[in-house]
Amino acid sequence: MSKSNSILSQQFCEACVKGAPTISSIEAAQLLEVIPFWSIKDDEGTPQLTRTFVFSDFQESLNFTNQVGELAEFSQHHPAITLEWGKVSVTWWTHKINGLHKNDFIMAARTDEILDN
Repeated sequence: MSKSNSILSQQFCEACVKGAPTISSIEAAQLLEVIPFWSIKDDEGTPQLTRTFVFSDFQESLNFTNQVGELAEFSQHHPAITLEWGKVSVTWWTHKINGLHKNDFIMAARTDEILDN
């Protein structure tokens, strides 16, 4: 994990309220440089931050999924998680604003940290 990724993961997630502004495309591009394995996809007009993690078997995938679930519950910010044999896809976005908030990038960096531990 890079030092800048660690700095992002240590930032505070602020409570996001309905109507809060989404992150700008310039800010998103800058933050993606810090978490280079993530990408932004559009899902029916909603930008989402996504990454697929590859593992050697189902058990490793399941263990990682459970850790991401614990992180999400602790943070009260919940991603879409798709568990398959040997891979897990994690997608972060902020439901209340139907788009991306800095919190999503912080959570992506924290998700990367799970892999590194």
